[in-house]
Formats: sequence, C-alpha cells, structure tokens
Amino acid sequence: MSLTLGELARHLGAELVGSPEQVVVAVRPLDEAGPQHLSFLHNPKYVAQARSSRAGAILVKDAELLPDRTLLVTPEPYLAMARALELLHPARRPAPGVHPSAVVAEDAVLGSGVWIGPQAVVGAGCRIGDGALIGAGCVLGPEAEIGRDTVLHPRVVIEDGCRVGARCILHAGVVIGSDGFGFATVGGVHHKVPQVGIVVVEDDVELGANVCVDRATLGETRIGRGTKVDNLVQIAHNVQVGEGSLLVAQVGISGSTRLGHHVVMAGQSGAAGHLKIGDQAVVGAKSAVIKDVPDGAFVSGIPARPHREWLAANAALRRLEGMRSRLKELEEAVAELRSKLGE
Repeated sequence: MSLTLGELARHLGAELVGSPEQVVVAVRPLDEAGPQHLSFLHNPKYVAQARSSRAGAILVKDAELLPDRTLLVTPEPYLAMARALELLHPARRPAPGVHPSAVVAEDAVLGSGVWIGPQAVVGAGCRIGDGALIGAGCVLGPEAEIGRDTVLHPRVVIEDGCRVGARCILHAGVVIGSDGFGFATVGGVHHKVPQVGIVVVEDDVELGANVCVDRATLGETRIGRGTKVDNLVQIAHNVQVGEGSLLVAQVGISGSTRLGHHVVMAGQSGAAGHLKIGDQAVVGAKSAVIKDVPDGAFVSGIPARPHREWLAANAALRRLEGMRSRLKELEEAVAELRSKLGE
C-alpha cells in the first residue's frame, strides 16, 4: 500500500508541511524509518530522536519542534498514527465462505459476508451477523450470537446462549461463558451451584488473548460498550463493567462487582466481590480493592487506598530504617543519662 502525503493528509485531517506528491509506503518507528516511511512523535522525550530520524514524514502536534522537516501536523498524532496504520497496513480479510472442515448447524443463521475458518464449530440456533469472521478452531455453543463485523481470532469459545455485539475483536483463546466459580460448602464438601445465566459483550469491545468471562449464576455478566481488555484478565460471574473501561493485563474481578464507566484497572490489580468501583475511577497496578471506590478516585496499594495516601505511606516506610537507628541512639543516650543520675 502506498499513498501520497497529500492523500494521507486528507484522510487524517492533518496539515501538511512539505510536498503533497511525496509518497510513503509504510509506518515505521523513528529509529527505523527511511525516506519512504511515515513516523510519529507523540512524546516530547523523543524530540532528539525525531530530529535525527531518516523518516520521509513525521506526524507531530507542534511543527516548531521539527523545523525544516516534512510533517503532518495534527492535534492527536498517536490517534492519527493509528489511522495511518489502517490505511498503509490494511488487515487481510478472507473471502466470505465456510471452510470445508468447519461444522455448522443446519439452523444456524449466517449473515452476508461471513467467513468461518477451518475446524470451527457453530452450534444449533447460532446467529452470526454480516461480515463477521470466525477464526480457526472457534467454538460457538447453541444459541450464541455474534454481531456484525466482529472478529473472533483462533480458538475463541463462546458458550451456550452468550451474546457478543458488533465490531468486537476477541483474540486467541478468549472464553466467554465458562461457569462462574460458585460452590456451597457444607460439612467440608463443596457443592457446585449451577451457573444458568449468560454473558453479554456490548458493541466495540476488544478482549485480549486468553481473557475469561464467566457466565452469571442468574441473569447476566455484562461488558459495556467500547471497553478494552488486555491479555489474561479474569471477569467473574455477574460482574458488570461499564462502558469505555480499560482493564490491563492480569486484572481479576470477583463476582458481582460493578464497575462504572471509563474505569481503569492497571496491570495485576484486583477487586474483591460485591463491590462498586465508581465512574472514571483508577486502580493502580498490583492493587487490591476490598471496599467500594468513589467516582473519580485514584487508589493504590494492598489494601487499596487513595493514591496520595499510599505514596505518603511508602515514603514513610523507606524512612523507617533511619528512624529505627535514631531511636536506638536515643534509647542508648537515655540509658546512659539514667545511669549517670543513678536511676
């Protein structure tokens, strides 16, 4: 794929500084780009690298940072880079059809332009929307639903009755609708509680590799519109994730916890069950939430507490050794003084 900078500027809504006839063929990092490549500067710490880069053109927010260079100037260079990648590195899309090795139930409903890959299984009563791609080895249980233009990468499992919306991306190994972890323990014996609810994944959600979302005990586990989930995240039964949230790698959310909209849970953080994490709250990396978090709060630590409080506690912790040494010196001085006073 190749585009002139004039074409690219129109597609991106960017201001071009340079020749509109210059051609670029790919996007590359600043240190790897050559004269036929587009690169980008969105972090000021890389200004020196951008100035020495051989890139043919650079996406940038402030043209004054890179004088005498060919530039595409835009308020959001990182977002513009994402759109440029779509244009210059378009995703390969297989031709519509069902691979001969796939197994598709007779009553399954397939929209137009659907592709079903090798050894995929589509159960009875499934509905697959227009333009959806079902990768190799995927399994869709009975009555599962997949929205239009959704992409399931290889080995995704959508269990019985679960629903995935439009324009979603589910990466390899995602499991939607596995049983929630529910047991009634009596006399030391763990009795399984049947999990008879479903999972609903709303539109424009992306789930990373090996994400697991458990079906509800009753009702729904739900992931809100536009939420993005990184690899190896566990979302338990009856959890409600609000729209636009970001769950980073290895997050774990226990049953019946509710996240508001645009919540951020950083890597390896977790939440106990039956809690509420408010709208636009942020949970720091490796933190453990064990009580409700208010709207807009930023919490960190184990147990999670307001981030500034956690920072202050950690700063005090680093001073403990010095304080211990000074306390020992004071104790020795007091003991010596008492000895002199004959006490």
